[in-house]
Amino acid sequence: IQKEGCDGLITSAKFILHRMPEKVRTVCMEFYGTDLHEAVPAIVEIKDYLDGNPNVMLSGLEHLDERYVKAVKYTPKSARRALPKMVLIADIVSDDEQHVVDATSEVLRLAKARQAEGFIAISPEARRQFWLDRARTAAIAAHTNAFKINEDVVIPLHNLAAYSEGIERINIRLSISNKLKLIEQILEILQGDMPELRSLPDYEASEENDALLEDKISTARDYLHSVKTRWQTIIENVDAPVERFKDLLDQPASEAIKEGDKLINLLLRRDLRISYHKEIRQPLNDMFTGRGMTPLCDKITNAHQKVLSSRLFIALHMHAGDGNVHTNIPVNSNDYKMMHEAEGVVDEVMVLALGLDGVISGEHGIGLTKMQYQDENTTQAFAEYKQQVDPKGHFNRGKLMPGSGLQDAYTPSLRLVEREALLLEHNALGELNDDIKDCLRCGKCKPVCNTHNPRSNLLYSPRNKILATGLMIEAFMYEEQTQRGISLRHFAEMNDVADHCTVCHKCFNPCPVNIDFGDVTVRMRNILRNRGKKKFNPITWASMTFLNVKDPRTIKLMRLGLIRFGYKGQRLGHSLFKKLGWLKGEQPAITTGKPTIQEYVVQFVKNPLPKDVPARTTRAMLGLEDNKIVPIFHPSNKETDNNDAVFYFPGCGSERLFSEVGIATLAMLSEAGATTVLPPGYLCCGYPQNASGDTDKGTQISTENRVLFHRIANALQYLEIKTVIVSCGTCLDQLLKYEFEKIFPGCRLLDIHEYLLEKDIKLEGATGVQYLYHDPCHSPIKTMSPIKMTSDLMGSELLLSDRCCGEAGTFAVSRPDISSQLRFRKEEEIRKGINAHTGEDNVINGNVKMLTNCPACQQGLSRYADSTGIDTDYIVVEMANELLGDGWQDRFVEQSTQDGIEKVLL
Repeated sequence: IQKEGCDGLITSAKFILHRMPEKVRTVCMEFYGTDLHEAVPAIVEIKDYLDGNPNVMLSGLEHLDERYVKAVKYTPKSARRALPKMVLIADIVSDDEQHVVDATSEVLRLAKARQAEGFIAISPEARRQFWLDRARTAAIAAHTNAFKINEDVVIPLHNLAAYSEGIERINIRLSISNKLKLIEQILEILQGDMPELRSLPDYEASEENDALLEDKISTARDYLHSVKTRWQTIIENVDAPVERFKDLLDQPASEAIKEGDKLINLLLRRDLRISYHKEIRQPLNDMFTGRGMTPLCDKITNAHQKVLSSRLFIALHMHAGDGNVHTNIPVNSNDYKMMHEAEGVVDEVMVLALGLDGVISGEHGIGLTKMQYQDENTTQAFAEYKQQVDPKGHFNRGKLMPGSGLQDAYTPSLRLVEREALLLEHNALGELNDDIKDCLRCGKCKPVCNTHNPRSNLLYSPRNKILATGLMIEAFMYEEQTQRGISLRHFAEMNDVADHCTVCHKCFNPCPVNIDFGDVTVRMRNILRNRGKKKFNPITWASMTFLNVKDPRTIKLMRLGLIRFGYKGQRLGHSLFKKLGWLKGEQPAITTGKPTIQEYVVQFVKNPLPKDVPARTTRAMLGLEDNKIVPIFHPSNKETDNNDAVFYFPGCGSERLFSEVGIATLAMLSEAGATTVLPPGYLCCGYPQNASGDTDKGTQISTENRVLFHRIANALQYLEIKTVIVSCGTCLDQLLKYEFEKIFPGCRLLDIHEYLLEKDIKLEGATGVQYLYHDPCHSPIKTMSPIKMTSDLMGSELLLSDRCCGEAGTFAVSRPDISSQLRFRKEEEIRKGINAHTGEDNVINGNVKMLTNCPACQQGLSRYADSTGIDTDYIVVEMANELLGDGWQDRFVEQSTQDGIEKVLL
């Protein structure tokens, strides 16, 4: 068990729950002064004030130093044109509004006295935004591919400024040392004969040219030696009085000297700066200017990047309220010299912490890495106790024992994988490694992941899947290098990881380094498909074929087989298995590996597919299946000079499956007074193909569609289309890549519901029914809160029903066992929503209804009708039912065909 210390057995426990006061203010303080002794004491002053104020409490106080401010890409709230040197974020709470206001004002006053600017967040949304940067602190190690030495120490609050200064002294030394290494590297480059200069096409050798070049190089070497001597003198005499070294200072540094200053004081205040760009890069660029010197400048730039990548620094972020300081040192795991140097830096940190009456560990414990700093008496006392309570070593064998240490530790390093990637025969695996190499293993992706289900398994969060992917890449590489032939088991494991993803992309936002495991999954599926190792599923194949075909007769036949008879067969299977007692409602089993045939069949029929799927497609109902005709719907009785012209892309779900969605969208666009253009024939956006890993087909579909839409735009220039309407979130996500602004100049891409709200078409509130709202994983609502938008449209407050519906395109038919896990959790959420509305766990006489704005989700949610009694409908269909009355579909179809749909031959 990977624990920091020794496990124990809890025999009894008492939990004390403290109620959070109702009034909360989040305060963000940005410190712009350069003196740490001026800024850091603000932590103590703020905490002492709040601790001494009986009317309020401090529920959180977090700190970011300057390096973390840069790492998390912090956006300053101040209007200053600079990043703050330190950031403090605090939560101040009380049950009395005025007490919170008064305390917040005093905290801001204390911060302002130390050159800080303060900002206050009151609403939950604003408070969450203030705390987002603190949640991204793992990004500090992004440039070293997530590898860092993470040492947490605890420092008495009154010594925090001294600790921060001590760390900054170490950073200054490390920075100057790295720059001195760079000068050595450049001097080595200038010692050579520089063949790269002679490789230029128009180079001509001559004594005169060689003499001119040698003169330039000699001047550069002399200059570099002078800079090196100056920097070495500064670093060797940082604690000497400034007066002795005034000749080393530039004018700004000389003017900033205070009485009693040492060189280190100027460096800490940034009055004296050791700058590579100012003192090395720019002068050398001036010396070696011109096209003929470009190869030499490039070589120096490459040397700079290489040396800079091995530069060590220490970054701090604190749980400032209790002095727990995370002292992090990013390192490259493939750089032995850097690793060894980092060990020496850790030694300095521990000496510094103990010298300030601190301790060598806080929340992270001692574990393997800090045993060497533990005093012998403590270690021996623990060993004797451990021998009494655990003589056989069951709990973390060897941990915290004399002699234990890093020889037992293992951390996989994607930096090493990257270095070996040159040996890969297939570039796709190298690209896959690039996708995941920056993962920080922070786990912030876990709470939002659909397939991370702790009650079934803990293996399939994005973090764990990234670790598994890295191991698979290493296995592929090993077998490529040894020419053993790649084991089929590796492909089976890759299929398993790729199967456990709904490609919802929810993991992207919380990730500090912007890894989207949805994109990683698509790449893995593409690798498997290209190598002929993607697992075949006949139902998935049939579903994708149905989306790919465009011929109306083929679509009609496939709808008959797949939708009418297929759905009916699945529902019969559900009824039969239910009678046999095979469909129990307990938590689904774990899903590691390939499911058995029996498990697949049972889970496939566990939740019945909808029975009321329309018999015909939208186009079939309107007689618009000719792929050479562009249909144009004009609004009835709403002809004005200001009619909008919109282009409606219905997508597969809205016209091939749930045709009432397409009809309702057209009908409501007519009600809004819009002239609506439909594309000719049956089209798919290409998203399902891309998500399944068939990126070639997805790209082909997208390209063909874009060419077609350009032709439509040219043919219908007189309409001046300014809005492209969709009724599906995945369609919208895919169409965002179509660059519609180049097809219909100045147009926007918008969901039908946002368009209707914009036109002030909404309900006054339904009677006899209350609503839940399911927000799709691929939400089509991009400009406002989806739950607020839906509530405004329906004229009543809706409750959000969280979590994935379990359908996810073809996910439910390709891996019904995983889908059942998602549905188990979704059903719990549905029952919670029903209970919140009615106090019951099931719907009675249709008193609660589910709304969504995704056709695939509509199918997925319809599967809960059997167990919860809840019906699901598409929002625009529900609005049409209420606004247009019974029989509106037949009336709209009849009216459209009678009035005549304008048809433009393309």
